[in-house]
Amino acid sequence: MASIKANARKVVCIGRNYADHIKELNNTRPKNPFFFLKPTSSILPPPHNKTPILLPRNVNVHYEVELGIVIGKPAHNLHIPSSLPDEDAMAKALPYIKSYFIGIDLTGRNLQEAAKKSGLPWTTAKGFDTFLPISNEIPRDKIPDPHNARIWLSVNGEKKQDDNTNLMLFRIPRILSEISRVMTLEEGDLVITGTPKGVGSIVTGDRVECGIEVQGSKVEEGSIEIGVEDAAGPEDGGYDFARL
Repeated sequence: MASIKANARKVVCIGRNYADHIKELNNTRPKNPFFFLKPTSSILPPPHNKTPILLPRNVNVHYEVELGIVIGKPAHNLHIPSSLPDEDAMAKALPYIKSYFIGIDLTGRNLQEAAKKSGLPWTTAKGFDTFLPISNEIPRDKIPDPHNARIWLSVNGEKKQDDNTNLMLFRIPRILSEISRVMTLEEGDLVITGTPKGVGSIVTGDRVECGIEVQGSKVEEGSIEIGVEDAAGPEDGGYDFARL
């Protein structure tokens, strides 16, 4: 719902949190949770029949489906011992979680690769308008165990990503703890928890769908169905990002 975007001050994204996704992009597995920011202007809330994903000129845009968290109250220097059993750790994290959502972390892959080679930030690759379509807000009780849910994404009816969140390398209590030691997580902030394997490109005219299932049942609030179009630009056809 639109209020998710209105209430968010920042979007914190966990990178490299599924082993097979790390392998498919030939990345290095992190020893600790690795995160970056997306601007709130990239959030594309429902209804998605009004505004499509907009592809900038000469940008190879990849989809990445992710489980997202809406922060419920401020978290600063949160300490949840890694030695705790999963159930106890989640009990300590739960008061900071208002709700969940499904998001598509869109990435300009060619821009990201160029930035990595040059040692530059990824902001351009991650920050375009419409680069974070999100579902409606999912009540917390609809996902009793966020580490045991199936998230999936399809393009034009063909399943591309389909994995269980139990494959996360770093679980939600650790994620929230690590972020809160660097920056305070404020009420309404969004955290997206990483993407499983199967990422790939989308092009103009594609139809992207994604969702989440818990114990074999579809969570209606977590569905996204959205089109893909070229981004409009000035009379010269728009900025040519191949020049970056």
